[in-house]
Amino acid sequence: MKDSDNSSLCNDKRYESFFKEQAKALYSFLLVKFGDSDLSKDLVQEAFIKLWENCNKVGGSTAKSYLYKIAVNLGISSKRHDQVKYKYQNIIASQPAHIENETPQFLMEEVEFKEKIKKAISLLPDRQREVFLLSRIEKKTYKEIAVLLDISVKAVEKLMHKALLKIRAVTDGVK
Repeated sequence: MKDSDNSSLCNDKRYESFFKEQAKALYSFLLVKFGDSDLSKDLVQEAFIKLWENCNKVGGSTAKSYLYKIAVNLGISSKRHDQVKYKYQNIIASQPAHIENETPQFLMEEVEFKEKIKKAISLLPDRQREVFLLSRIEKKTYKEIAVLLDISVKAVEKLMHKALLKIRAVTDGVK
């Protein structure tokens, strides 16, 4: 497909041809950028899915840049999610296993509650989980989170509110 071709990619043959032309190059680019073969393969697939979903909005001349931008953004989001996940796992692992002078029943309930909290956090959508962990675990202010995630403070407040509601519902057994 030529860059000057402004025709729609919604045609199966055009889309297939574009895929064959760009998939290997995109994979190589992502492999260099992120250094992870499995992630790069996943990103190529996700980027082409997004391109197909928006094929009527993307002309042939902008399809390649759109594809690369989507893939890079997805990769950055994935890496950001992994960083938050690893920090959270390390913090949980470093917590003391128990507090002395507590009853066995209390210790058992504490373990069960921690498991409920972990489950509730894992069920949150990515952005809500990220905001929650940055606020509660890393002790960032809403303003700091907004700057880190390039969103408004109001968006952080809404994401945090939704996250807290979902966590409460799971830990209270409402789900």
